[in-house]
Amino acid sequence: MKRVLVPLAPGFEEIEAITVIDVLRRAGIEVLVGSEAGGPVTGSHGIAVVADTRVEDVDPGTLDAVVLPGGAPGFMNLANWPAVTAIVRALDQRRATVAAVCAAPFVLHQEHVLDGRKATIYPAMREQIHRADAVDAPVVVDGHVVTSQGPGTTMAFALRLVEILAGKQVRDEHAARLLFSR
Repeated sequence: MKRVLVPLAPGFEEIEAITVIDVLRRAGIEVLVGSEAGGPVTGSHGIAVVADTRVEDVDPGTLDAVVLPGGAPGFMNLANWPAVTAIVRALDQRRATVAAVCAAPFVLHQEHVLDGRKATIYPAMREQIHRADAVDAPVVVDGHVVTSQGPGTTMAFALRLVEILAGKQVRDEHAARLLFSR
């Protein structure tokens, strides 16, 4: 079974985090929801989500992917969290899936994961990924790196991650069950 970490920092975007967690789990992918203390984390719109584990306790060698939700100030909290950035670098180094949505591609840019790659980000932040080949598209895949624009593109982003981690057939089955036609 594939194993994915979704780290939640205070101020994360709830739609992005919960959609990814839900869709991946429906597809039979093990999702670890991580936080700094291992307990509840409050998102940018006041919704608290209880984490499964502390990010600091996760061995990056056991992960097939890391997925960073956006949100403000969540994305900056991720960017300033050494355990998260270390996991991003470790997975990038071994070419495991590194994914981010909304403002969180900024974290990948900060860690030089996007250098020379096609990527997308929340449109108002496009200049923040200047070392990438910024693309105006809902979801962009360049090698092992997956980026998406924001809350409205998160279902397509999550299903693309299912396709990458579990295959096209599993993706298509879940897209149909979720009545997602794009």
